[in-house]
Amino acid sequence: MTKIASNFDVSEYLDNEKDIAEYLSSIVEENDIDLLCTAIGHIAKARGMSKIANDSGLGKEYLYRTLNQKSKPRFDTVMKVLKGMDIQLKFVPAQTL
Repeated sequence: MTKIASNFDVSEYLDNEKDIAEYLSSIVEENDIDLLCTAIGHIAKARGMSKIANDSGLGKEYLYRTLNQKSKPRFDTVMKVLKGMDIQLKFVPAQTL
């Protein structure tokens, strides 16, 4: 019996604001900036990279290069992309156990 594996693309499942917020929140809990950049890239892909490029004022090719695990984008770049996606950061005190 042969098993067939397909490529999973999370961006295909990020089709509403609630799912996107939950996805980003779970990624932030991992405390991994590389993973966060990749997750923002998944959201940009789900919403349309060209649209995000236009809304953020950044080039489409630049976004593809920047929003992956191998890149270390500047914080202002991340903020421009989030603003272009109508996503805002909120900070809350860390919960103590």
